[in-house]
Order: sequence, then C-alpha cells, then structure tokens
Amino acid sequence: MFVKTVKIKNVLRALVTVLIVAAIIFAAVYGLNRLIGRKAVKLSSEAEMIEFLRNLGWETSDQAINIRDVTIPEEWNEVYTKYNDLQKQQGFDLDKFRGEPATVYSFRILNYEEHPDNMVANLLVCDGCLVGADISCTELGGFMQGVARE
Repeated sequence: MFVKTVKIKNVLRALVTVLIVAAIIFAAVYGLNRLIGRKAVKLSSEAEMIEFLRNLGWETSDQAINIRDVTIPEEWNEVYTKYNDLQKQQGFDLDKFRGEPATVYSFRILNYEEHPDNMVANLLVCDGCLVGADISCTELGGFMQGVARE
C-alpha cells in the first residue's frame, strides 16, 4: 500500500499563487479594456441612429426633431464635468474630444411611461461616431439619464 501525505502549507501556497495570477490576469484584461474603450458605434444616418435607440428598447420619432452643431468645450464647468461623468458610466468619455466639433441629434422618445410627452434622446456624434448620449426630460425641473433602459 502506498500513502502520500500532503502538507497544508504547500496546498495553501499553490492556491494563493493561482489566486494572485488570476487577479493579475483580471487586472490586465480590465485595464486593457478601459484603455481601448468600448467599440466605436458608427452612426452615419438618422436611420442608423433610430435603429441604435430602438435596439436599446426606445420607440422614437421617425426623424430627428432637432439637429445642432456644437463644439465640445476645452474648459469645463461643473455642469459639463457632471455630464461627462454620466457619459463615463456608459463607456464614453468626452475628455478625448475637448475642443472638437460635434453634432447633437435629438429624437422624441415615445415610450417613456412616466413622462410620455416630454422625453428626448440626444446623440452626440463626432466624425460619424457616437461619443455621448442621454435621455432627457424637457419638463421644467427635468432630469437626465443614460440611454440604457433602466
């Protein structure tokens, strides 16, 4: 009969080593993903913008209700900093686009239950790529949220 004994210290060392390696791999993948950012969403037409919003579960107007050219400011005040915080929560970051021209396309949202007549989706597009987005309530004292359905 053959009996092998294993010391607990060796098993714990191996387990700790595996956990450390897994943590390093996780940190590297997470960091690389944050560095590269999310895959760019190309939106070259209003139809593609409507499709993007519909894929998120929003029913929209058949065309933009407002289109305006803007320049993303170089210097931000508190409002723009908070707006960028919202964008970062969605995987966007306007910091890379400071001073760049962009276009805001606004679409009426038709299926927001609490405020059915006052909701707008705003898509911020720079060089044909979506760089920011929000859903806004246009009522007095309104609010703003990300484009993902909550």
